[in-house]
Amino acid sequence: MFSKVLVANRGEIAIRIMRACKELGITTVAVYSEGDKDSLHLEFADEAVCIGKAPPQDSYLNISSIISAAEITDSDAIHPGYGFLAENPYFAEICESCGIKFIGPSSQSIRLMGDKIKAKETMAKAGLPLVPGSRKVLNSKEEALSLANRLGYPVMLKAKAGGGGKGMRICHSDVRLISAFMTAQSEAEAAFGDSEIYMEKFLEKPRHIEIQIAADNYGNVIHLGERDCSIQRRHQKLIEEAPSPVVDLKTRRKLGELVVRAIKSINYTSVGTVEFIFFENNFYFIEMNTRVQVEHPVTEELTGIDLVKLQILIAAGEKIKLRQEEINFSGVALECRINAEDPERDFVPSPGRVDFCYFPGGKDIRIDTHLYGGYVIPPYYDSLIAKIISKGKTREEAIRKMDRALSETIVEPIKTTVAFCRQVINDPDFKRGIYHTDFLKKFIPKEGE
Repeated sequence: MFSKVLVANRGEIAIRIMRACKELGITTVAVYSEGDKDSLHLEFADEAVCIGKAPPQDSYLNISSIISAAEITDSDAIHPGYGFLAENPYFAEICESCGIKFIGPSSQSIRLMGDKIKAKETMAKAGLPLVPGSRKVLNSKEEALSLANRLGYPVMLKAKAGGGGKGMRICHSDVRLISAFMTAQSEAEAAFGDSEIYMEKFLEKPRHIEIQIAADNYGNVIHLGERDCSIQRRHQKLIEEAPSPVVDLKTRRKLGELVVRAIKSINYTSVGTVEFIFFENNFYFIEMNTRVQVEHPVTEELTGIDLVKLQILIAAGEKIKLRQEEINFSGVALECRINAEDPERDFVPSPGRVDFCYFPGGKDIRIDTHLYGGYVIPPYYDSLIAKIISKGKTREEAIRKMDRALSETIVEPIKTTVAFCRQVINDPDFKRGIYHTDFLKKFIPKEGE
């Protein structure tokens, strides 16, 4: 087992990882930027090292500073969390070359799954169905126009190295495609340092379903069921639940077995998530995330399995002790992401001082946050400030508990998504489980594509 783990992240996920480490008897090291000198994750670590100025490129994305921090603290492993360097194969490679264990998959696996086109080719060979589209990057507008007319509009341009909605454009016509082509390339270059894009047929109003997996170094692979992440805006998830209201036991077993076979075929190790579009009763593979997800708590609540601990144990060389048939799915869990954003102003970020905050307790309510009264939310990073997770024996009970928890949440004076989340979960269609990836447009009439 590791003796000391450096957590190369910030905010609520840093605290979440530190909790798992402490319960495993592992000493933790926090890293922080000058803009995060008052962040709560520093208080929960055994040691803390400043790694640079506030902008991410000068701190949380600064590989040399993070490696230096690991070396001066004698850390034998680094946990990247999610975002920042979590899916950077070069960072994983540097860790490996420095004799520091990267808590995640190998750099080869990250590189393979990070290239969206190669990932699709690989998973197609492993038996996963794909959305119709290009199997290579698009080199020109003319090539894009030709393919779009073969596929039929609407189509979606996507960044080859993408994620989080960056470098994505939906096109309904030749005119829109021509204007979006350069924009998608520029955005992809700015976000990922790679301007290459590809095209898929855009399936209107699908559901976004993902399968959680875990794989050890001994060929053992398990799945922990699915999450429904269809409630999203601009391809950023806002509310997630497990299990999905549209996936029955037979489908879950069949899809899980298919995913497990695919993961075994690429010799993947660590936790990860295989994502699908569900459209007209068919599943289509879209990508794999080679890290722990923001929404991992709903799977933890559903299965009783601590995914972060499992990820650390796998990295330390331990075998997965659970067999697939021993995994029980009990009840329903929901997660609402609480962002420092103003829903009434097109979700513009709302950083600033938090004068007062209160989060609810109670049975079957979990709060993952780094917020406290007097904390100043910095403007440099993602706007996620908390996650509220509820669990019920039934979906109806989980929704009621979430509504109660949201009603008791107070964060003043900044703007947050608390009230907006309440509005969504109390919608009659949401309560019936009838929703899709465009569902939030009914609450945001001016939301563009």
